[in-house]
Amino acid sequence: MRTLLLAALLPATALPAGELPPLKIRAQTIDSAIQIGYGLAIADIDGDGRDDIALADARQIAWYRNPDWEKFVIAENLTTRDHVCIAARDLDGDQRAELAVGAEWNPNDTVASGAVFLLEPPADRTRKWTPRQLPHEPTTHRMAWVRDAKDSFHLAVLPLHGRGNRNAAGAGVEFHRYEWPWRETSQPVPLWPALPPLHATHNFDVNAGRAGETMLVATKEGVRAISAEPRPEREPQVVTTLPAGEVRRGILPGGGAFVTTIEPMHGNELAVYRAPPGSRSTLADWTSSRTVIDDQLVQGHALATHDLIGAGGDQIIVGWRGGGKPGAKVGIRLYAPAAADGSEWRLHTVIDDNTMACEDLKAADLDRDGYPEIIAAGRATRNVVIYWNEGARPASPSWE
Repeated sequence: MRTLLLAALLPATALPAGELPPLKIRAQTIDSAIQIGYGLAIADIDGDGRDDIALADARQIAWYRNPDWEKFVIAENLTTRDHVCIAARDLDGDQRAELAVGAEWNPNDTVASGAVFLLEPPADRTRKWTPRQLPHEPTTHRMAWVRDAKDSFHLAVLPLHGRGNRNAAGAGVEFHRYEWPWRETSQPVPLWPALPPLHATHNFDVNAGRAGETMLVATKEGVRAISAEPRPEREPQVVTTLPAGEVRRGILPGGGAFVTTIEPMHGNELAVYRAPPGSRSTLADWTSSRTVIDDQLVQGHALATHDLIGAGGDQIIVGWRGGGKPGAKVGIRLYAPAAADGSEWRLHTVIDDNTMACEDLKAADLDRDGYPEIIAAGRATRNVVIYWNEGARPASPSWE
């Protein structure tokens, strides 16, 4: 993970001198019979030095072993209602990931829903794991392992709604972190103050920082940046003020940062934000620099940033799941900057055309060739697909 830069970007320059490198994709379906595919995580599960794929499906938590992609069920039916999220990361340095999951998914029950579990592995990780339930807030929805300034790991757990919330209004969301290892005396710790309240916190992105990791959170009130270190005296930093459902940050060819979002929650717009011209304040609101690069998504629900083509800066990978619009196509697209400062973008590659109703996606180098693949889970299409990155590898283009 790379440093989050909420500061001024490089001055606007020109279009790339040459065409961007092409991207050739080969799709491989590794599971065609999932139920929903709520969440994906990429990590080495078995300690062989290769990243595996972990999936939170409605009734199962499973992992797929690299490179044969055999499926192993970790746990089943942890709660009456669906599993909804998963976090995987090596926390103790043994080269094997620790896992946590969220369950009892019911966004309409803001009082009694939700569940959080640590999953304790057996000696043979291909067998069932032991769940250990932790305290939770209602509508548990997203989670990730994060590192603080003391190099300690914690589980950050984000609900969708505040307790007792109705129609995304009322009490603000309680974003908590859980210490690891978890002890009988441990308690969740709030990551942000109760005021001002934030609502419909749909997803968040974890980024490296100089003093621990930071998180960008997509909310009804816009994007907010917070530290993994609890600071109840400090309000979350305002990055944007428009409702967002997904958020990721990326690096431009010149080295500056951008933030990309899907707006609003389950929305139709893919937007990019850059620091306002001349701004040097880390508290600057980026909303005025908004650029919409796609407004035809149908329930946009998945987002990633990575350099898939060796262009010297990140591209944006966006997926949408359809639903509610008869005949609407689903799929995944790759957008690339058409200017070094990120002021212009263009469609680079159609990754998937109507075979992936994308609920979640990740980018990771599964074959260790230096170029990341795209891994996606489909809701209505009920599939898990690896999009192998087999594009040409020319030198990175120059940016005048």
